[in-house]
Order: sequence, then C-alpha cells, then structure tokens
Amino acid sequence: MTNSGVGDGPGRRRVLTGAGGIALGGALVACGSNTGRGGGGSGPEISQWYHQYGEPGTQQAVQRYAAAYKKAEVRVQWRPGDYDRQTAAALLTDSGPDVFEVNGPLLDQIQGGQVVDLTAEVEPVKDDFNQAVLAPKIWQDRIWGIPQTVDLQLLYYRKSLLKAGGVAPPQTLDELVDAAGTLTTKKTKGLFLGNDGGAGMLGGTPLFAAGLSLIGDDGKVGFDDPAAARTLGKIRQLYADKSLLLGAPTDWSDPAAFVQGLTAMQWSGLWALPMVRKALGDDFGVLPFPRDGSGGRPAVPVGAYGSAVSARSKRKAAAKAFARWLWVERTDFQQDFALSYGFHIPARLSLAKNAKHLQHGAAADAVRFATEHGHAEPLLWTTADRTVYQDALSRIIKDGANPETELKGVVRKVNAELQRVRKKSRA
Repeated sequence: MTNSGVGDGPGRRRVLTGAGGIALGGALVACGSNTGRGGGGSGPEISQWYHQYGEPGTQQAVQRYAAAYKKAEVRVQWRPGDYDRQTAAALLTDSGPDVFEVNGPLLDQIQGGQVVDLTAEVEPVKDDFNQAVLAPKIWQDRIWGIPQTVDLQLLYYRKSLLKAGGVAPPQTLDELVDAAGTLTTKKTKGLFLGNDGGAGMLGGTPLFAAGLSLIGDDGKVGFDDPAAARTLGKIRQLYADKSLLLGAPTDWSDPAAFVQGLTAMQWSGLWALPMVRKALGDDFGVLPFPRDGSGGRPAVPVGAYGSAVSARSKRKAAAKAFARWLWVERTDFQQDFALSYGFHIPARLSLAKNAKHLQHGAAADAVRFATEHGHAEPLLWTTADRTVYQDALSRIIKDGANPETELKGVVRKVNAELQRVRKKSRA
C-alpha cells in the first residue's frame, strides 16, 4: 500500500493527487507482473489487477484474500510501472483484467463503457462507506467502483514548540499564517507545506477551507467566487513572509523535517503518524486544514482506490460477485488491508470506528476529521482541470501572480472542459 515510510514509490498516497498532490515514499517491493495464485475455487478463472504497493506484505495479503475465495479461481496480477496507463490500454482489449483497482480518470472509463455498474453490490451497505470517497465513484446515481481504503492529509503540529511560542493550535487560516510567522526562528521554520511551498500538494484544499469546491453540486465551477482569490492570497503570504520551510532533505510526504525540529508544523499524510508518534511520543497533535472566512470550514483531503469490474470481461457476473465478496462482505480482509501493511483508514465507517489502532489520540482525531470534514476530487474534475489549476496555483504561490487574474483563467478553462464532458455524456 503506500509506502509507510520515507522516500517513496507509487502507492496508496497517489489517490491524493488531485485532493492535494502526489506523495511518494520508501523502497518498492520488487516483483513481476503476474505473481498471483488462484484460490482453489472450482468456478471460472478471473483475473484481478493491483498497482504495485510499496508496503511490505501487501502483495502476499491480496494473494491470500484471493486464495480464500472458493467460487472462482482468482489470479492476482501485481502491476509495476505506470499502472493507470497499463490499465487504460488493457481495458480496450479482451485480454485485460476482470476486476481491477481504479484511481482515475474513472469518468472516462464510465463514459467509455469500460466499467460495469456495481450499484446492486454496494447498495446494501452504501451508507456505511465514507461518503467523501464514495462520491467520486458515482455517476448518474449509479456506483461504478467500491472504495478500498481511505488516505488523507493532515496538519501536524509540535505541542512543545507551540507552547513555547505562546501559540494555540490554529483553527483559521489567518491564525495559521500568524502562527507560522511567530514560530519561525533562526533554527526552525513555522510551517512545511512541501519544498515548493505547497504549490504541488495543496490542490483544492484551500478552496474547500473557504467553503467552496472544485465542482459544485450543480455541476458548475465551484470556486468562481471572490473568496477563492482571498484564500489563495493568504497561501502566497505564507511563502512571501518566509515562514515556510523550503529545500528540506525530503518532501512533505515524509515527516523527517517535522520530527527533526526543522519545522513547528507540517502538512503530511496519515501514513506518517506512526513515525511521528515513535519519534515524538505525545508531543504532537493533528488538525484539518484551517477554515477561512465566515463561510469557511475545516478541510481534509481524502482519497481511495476503488475496485471496479471491466465491461469487456467475459465473466462479468463472477467478477462482480468476487468484488462484492472482498470489498463488501469480507470486512475482516478490508480491515487487514487498511491497517496491517501501513496506516490507513478503512473505507467503511463502522470498521474505522471499531478499529482499535484508530480509537485513541491523534489517530482517533484523524478518523473524526476524515468523517466530518473529508473532501475528495469530484468525478467531473478531469486531468485537464487539474493541470490548469495546479499551474495557476504555482504562479500565485511562488511568483506572486494575481490570484483573481489567475483564477479567472482557470474558471474559463474548467467551464470549457465541463462542456466537453457533458457533450461526451450525451453522445
């Protein structure tokens, strides 16, 4: 699953690309593309694809799950390399997977008729899924993928450093800006948002903190509002005030800068929590991204790989039954997958609530934040949207470009992309 440590290769953190940047971490497990072994079932043979997780034990775990299924022979394929590109190409052929992990762009796969409707499989437990990660799997009121686990990003803060500086844990963006400045000394910076000042990682999180969204419930641009420019201007202020740590030995996904005292606060992922706790004990806390403005709200970017079934599969009924068995019925495997090979939240609310690893301290806070404040990239937010927004965000933060001017350009291009998507949907 995502690398639980330092460094990084593609893993579960990749689901947070749009919600707030690409996280990369420790050494990958070296393995071939077809190392799975089926499970002794006497039914049809179905293939199941996973992208290459970096956490030790994950590959063996998913093979064990497959072996436990008795109604079909499940062949697990572990796919190194550019998984999304491999999958996109394979879904156009008859030799692709029957069941496979999907990150994005799921909308293209839905509109292209490449995945099957899984509403009936999920509906009995629909309300038990974290709704923030389920929503991007829904199109035209039908469910097209089953969330597997939840990854999220959080603000870590060092209790002792904040206390010494007379600073309370920030609840608003203005308080975060002030705290970062106050906590900046000759030895320690106030805040670490990544070596690029947060330009590549924050994504739409500040917009959600302003009470906005990327795509609204009405299907229109959700940040065509003066509050967006105001909020992004404050992120620029953090950069201009020189209260951000830049040029750290490792980037934001690794908590090394935080545990080594290079920064009093750091934005990172839930996966970092065990390392932070081991290094600092109880001398830390976690927060959502602070709200901004009177209409703002705390923001927690979340993401989840989903399990989908190929429309080209010759064994669709068997594939759907297996996906339901593993990701709906076998809650024991779901909890094992989330917590035994890294540190993640099960996608099911009941499992997250009852997991003993998540019942105390910062971990319990993280579960609550993900449930109450979680947001994910909406299904209609395409790669083209993400690119134009990220480019504008980088210019605002690093170059001091005018937020209003930059966002006007982004809104125009996103509107054009939404029109293209709607036209494709009607075709």
